[in-house]
Amino acid sequence: MTDSAAHADLMDTTYRYQRLIYDFTRRYYLLGRDHLIDQLDPPQGGRVLEVACGTGRNLARIARRHPGARLYGLDISQQMLLSARKTLGAAAELRQGDACTFDGPALFDCDGFDRVVISYGVSMIPDWQGAIRTAAAQLRPGGVLHIVDFGDQHGLPSWFRGLLLAWLARFHVTPRDGLADTLAQVAGEMGLEGGTVPLFRGYAQYGTLRRPA
Repeated sequence: MTDSAAHADLMDTTYRYQRLIYDFTRRYYLLGRDHLIDQLDPPQGGRVLEVACGTGRNLARIARRHPGARLYGLDISQQMLLSARKTLGAAAELRQGDACTFDGPALFDCDGFDRVVISYGVSMIPDWQGAIRTAAAQLRPGGVLHIVDFGDQHGLPSWFRGLLLAWLARFHVTPRDGLADTLAQVAGEMGLEGGTVPLFRGYAQYGTLRRPA
Protein backbone atom coordinates (compact mmCIF):
# COMPACT_ATOMS: atom_id res chain seq x y z
CA MET A 1 0.00 0.00 0.00
CA THR A 2 1.38 3.44 -0.93
CA ASP A 3 1.76 6.23 1.64
CA SER A 4 -1.15 8.06 -0.01
CA ALA A 5 -3.42 5.02 0.08
CA ALA A 6 -2.45 4.30 3.69
CA HIS A 7 -3.28 7.87 4.73
CA ALA A 8 -6.58 7.74 2.86
CA ASP A 9 -7.46 4.52 4.66
CA LEU A 10 -6.52 6.06 8.02
CA MET A 11 -8.67 9.13 7.39
CA ASP A 12 -11.62 6.99 6.25
CA THR A 13 -11.32 4.86 9.39
CA THR A 14 -10.96 7.89 11.67
CA TYR A 15 -13.90 9.82 10.21
CA ARG A 16 -16.27 7.07 9.09
CA TYR A 17 -18.54 7.95 12.01
CA GLN A 18 -16.88 11.11 13.32
CA ARG A 19 -17.96 12.93 10.15
CA LEU A 20 -21.57 12.66 11.34
CA ILE A 21 -20.85 14.88 14.38
CA TYR A 22 -17.75 16.65 13.07
CA ASP A 23 -19.19 20.10 12.45
CA PHE A 24 -21.06 20.23 15.75
CA THR A 25 -18.05 19.23 17.84
CA ARG A 26 -15.28 21.07 15.98
CA ARG A 27 -16.92 24.48 16.01
CA TYR A 28 -15.72 24.94 19.58
CA TYR A 29 -12.01 24.59 18.85
CA LEU A 30 -11.28 25.04 15.13
CA LEU A 31 -11.00 28.77 15.64
CA GLY A 32 -10.14 31.20 12.86
CA ARG A 33 -11.97 29.48 10.02
CA ASP A 34 -14.48 32.28 9.61
CA HIS A 35 -11.69 34.87 9.86
CA LEU A 36 -10.05 33.18 6.86
CA ILE A 37 -13.34 33.14 4.93
CA ASP A 38 -13.87 36.85 5.60
CA GLN A 39 -10.39 37.61 4.23
CA LEU A 40 -10.72 35.63 0.98
CA ASP A 41 -12.11 38.44 -1.22
CA PRO A 42 -12.18 36.36 -4.43
CA PRO A 43 -12.83 38.14 -7.71
CA GLN A 44 -16.35 37.90 -9.09
CA GLY A 45 -16.64 34.51 -10.74
CA GLY A 46 -13.23 33.50 -9.36
CA ARG A 47 -12.34 29.90 -8.61
CA VAL A 48 -11.96 28.95 -4.95
CA LEU A 49 -10.48 25.55 -4.10
CA GLU A 50 -10.46 24.08 -0.60
CA VAL A 51 -7.83 21.42 -0.02
CA ALA A 52 -8.88 18.89 2.65
CA CYS A 53 -12.44 20.19 2.41
CA GLY A 54 -13.82 17.67 4.90
CA THR A 55 -17.57 17.91 5.39
CA GLY A 56 -17.93 20.96 3.13
CA ARG A 57 -18.69 23.31 6.03
CA ASN A 58 -16.22 25.96 4.88
CA LEU A 59 -17.24 25.83 1.24
CA ALA A 60 -20.87 26.30 2.23
CA ARG A 61 -19.91 29.41 4.21
CA ILE A 62 -17.74 30.69 1.39
CA ALA A 63 -20.75 30.36 -0.93
CA ARG A 64 -22.81 32.54 1.42
CA ARG A 65 -20.06 35.05 2.17
CA HIS A 66 -18.79 35.36 -1.41
CA PRO A 67 -21.69 34.67 -3.78
CA GLY A 68 -20.59 34.34 -7.37
CA ALA A 69 -17.39 32.44 -6.59
CA ARG A 70 -17.00 29.07 -8.28
CA LEU A 71 -16.28 26.44 -5.65
CA TYR A 72 -14.11 23.32 -5.72
CA GLY A 73 -13.19 20.84 -3.02
CA LEU A 74 -10.56 18.12 -2.62
CA ASP A 75 -10.21 15.53 0.13
CA ILE A 76 -8.31 12.27 0.51
CA SER A 77 -11.17 10.71 2.49
CA GLN A 78 -14.11 9.32 0.55
CA GLN A 79 -16.01 9.22 3.86
CA MET A 80 -15.62 12.97 4.32
CA LEU A 81 -16.66 13.55 0.73
CA LEU A 82 -19.93 11.74 1.41
CA SER A 83 -20.76 14.45 3.94
CA ALA A 84 -19.47 17.23 1.68
CA ARG A 85 -21.67 16.12 -1.21
CA LYS A 86 -24.68 16.04 1.08
CA THR A 87 -23.87 19.53 2.40
CA LEU A 88 -23.06 21.18 -0.92
CA GLY A 89 -25.05 19.38 -3.59
CA ALA A 90 -24.33 21.03 -6.93
CA ALA A 91 -22.81 24.15 -5.33
CA ALA A 92 -19.25 22.81 -5.61
CA GLU A 93 -17.24 20.36 -7.68
CA LEU A 94 -15.69 17.75 -5.38
CA ARG A 95 -12.91 15.26 -6.08
CA GLN A 96 -10.97 12.66 -4.12
CA GLY A 97 -7.24 13.32 -4.12
CA ASP A 98 -4.00 13.58 -2.17
CA ALA A 99 -3.18 17.13 -1.03
CA CYS A 100 0.52 16.47 -1.62
CA THR A 101 0.36 15.35 -5.24
CA PHE A 102 -2.85 16.50 -6.93
CA ASP A 103 -2.97 18.38 -10.22
CA GLY A 104 -5.82 20.87 -9.84
CA PRO A 105 -6.15 21.97 -13.48
CA ALA A 106 -6.26 18.34 -14.65
CA LEU A 107 -8.57 17.19 -11.86
CA PHE A 108 -11.08 20.02 -12.30
CA ASP A 109 -10.48 20.85 -15.99
CA CYS A 110 -9.48 24.47 -15.42
CA ASP A 111 -6.40 26.70 -15.63
CA GLY A 112 -5.83 27.13 -11.89
CA PHE A 113 -7.45 28.90 -8.96
CA ASP A 114 -7.83 32.45 -7.69
CA ARG A 115 -7.99 31.35 -4.07
CA VAL A 116 -6.83 28.11 -2.42
CA VAL A 117 -7.82 27.34 1.17
CA ILE A 118 -6.33 24.90 3.67
CA SER A 119 -8.26 25.12 6.93
CA TYR A 120 -6.97 22.93 9.74
CA GLY A 121 -5.53 20.58 7.15
CA VAL A 122 -1.75 20.97 7.46
CA SER A 123 -1.90 19.61 11.02
CA MET A 124 -3.37 16.37 9.62
CA ILE A 125 -1.22 15.86 6.53
CA PRO A 126 2.03 13.93 7.11
CA ASP A 127 3.95 15.74 4.34
CA TRP A 128 2.42 19.10 5.16
CA GLN A 129 5.25 21.12 3.62
CA GLY A 130 4.68 19.22 0.37
CA ALA A 131 0.96 19.96 0.58
CA ILE A 132 1.67 23.70 0.90
CA ARG A 133 3.96 23.64 -2.14
CA THR A 134 1.38 21.70 -4.15
CA ALA A 135 -1.41 24.09 -3.12
CA ALA A 136 0.68 27.16 -4.01
CA ALA A 137 1.44 25.67 -7.43
CA GLN A 138 -2.30 25.74 -8.25
CA LEU A 139 -2.54 29.55 -8.01
CA ARG A 140 -3.33 31.68 -11.02
CA PRO A 141 -1.55 35.07 -11.37
CA GLY A 142 -2.86 37.25 -8.54
CA GLY A 143 -4.10 34.17 -6.69
CA VAL A 144 -3.73 33.71 -2.94
CA LEU A 145 -3.29 30.63 -0.76
CA HIS A 146 -4.97 31.03 2.66
CA ILE A 147 -4.07 28.74 5.57
CA VAL A 148 -5.41 28.60 9.12
CA ASP A 149 -4.41 26.02 11.71
CA PHE A 150 -3.36 25.53 15.30
CA GLY A 151 -0.68 27.89 16.61
CA ASP A 152 1.85 27.56 19.41
CA GLN A 153 -0.54 28.89 22.12
CA HIS A 154 2.16 31.30 23.30
CA GLY A 155 -0.36 33.60 24.95
CA LEU A 156 -2.16 30.82 26.81
CA PRO A 157 -1.26 28.88 29.99
CA SER A 158 1.32 26.12 29.45
CA TRP A 159 -1.01 23.46 30.81
CA PHE A 160 -3.50 24.32 28.07
CA ARG A 161 -1.09 23.34 25.30
CA GLY A 162 -0.44 19.99 26.99
CA LEU A 163 -4.13 19.18 27.20
CA LEU A 164 -4.75 20.33 23.64
CA LEU A 165 -1.93 18.23 22.19
CA ALA A 166 -3.14 15.14 24.04
CA TRP A 167 -6.67 15.63 22.73
CA LEU A 168 -5.55 16.28 19.14
CA ALA A 169 -3.31 13.19 19.09
CA ARG A 170 -6.44 11.05 19.40
CA PHE A 171 -7.38 12.24 15.90
CA HIS A 172 -3.87 12.10 14.36
CA VAL A 173 -3.54 15.89 14.48
CA THR A 174 -0.16 17.60 15.07
CA PRO A 175 0.09 21.42 15.24
CA ARG A 176 2.82 22.74 12.93
CA ASP A 177 4.93 25.23 14.84
CA GLY A 178 7.13 25.63 11.76
CA LEU A 179 4.34 26.94 9.53
CA ALA A 180 5.67 30.52 9.38
CA ASP A 181 9.16 29.34 8.40
CA THR A 182 7.77 26.99 5.76
CA LEU A 183 5.63 29.72 4.19
CA ALA A 184 8.65 32.02 4.06
CA GLN A 185 10.73 29.27 2.44
CA VAL A 186 8.05 28.43 -0.13
CA ALA A 187 7.59 32.13 -0.90
CA GLY A 188 11.31 32.42 -1.67
CA GLU A 189 11.35 29.27 -3.79
CA MET A 190 8.28 30.17 -5.87
CA GLY A 191 8.50 33.95 -6.05
CA LEU A 192 5.45 34.50 -3.86
CA GLU A 193 4.59 37.06 -1.19
CA GLY A 194 3.05 36.43 2.21
CA GLY A 195 3.44 35.73 5.89
CA THR A 196 1.63 34.63 9.04
CA VAL A 197 -0.13 36.27 11.97
CA PRO A 198 -1.23 34.72 15.28
CA LEU A 199 -4.91 34.63 16.21
CA PHE A 200 -6.57 34.31 19.63
CA ARG A 201 -3.37 34.71 21.70
CA GLY A 202 -1.57 32.17 19.55
CA TYR A 203 -4.25 29.51 19.71
CA ALA A 204 -4.37 29.62 15.91
CA GLN A 205 -2.18 30.97 13.12
CA TYR A 206 -3.27 32.43 9.80
CA GLY A 207 -1.00 32.63 6.79
CA THR A 208 -1.11 33.62 3.14
CA LEU A 209 0.96 33.23 0.01
CA ARG A 210 0.18 35.46 -2.99
CA ARG A 211 1.31 34.95 -6.57
CA PRO A 212 2.06 38.29 -8.25
CA ALA A 213 -0.41 39.28 -10.96
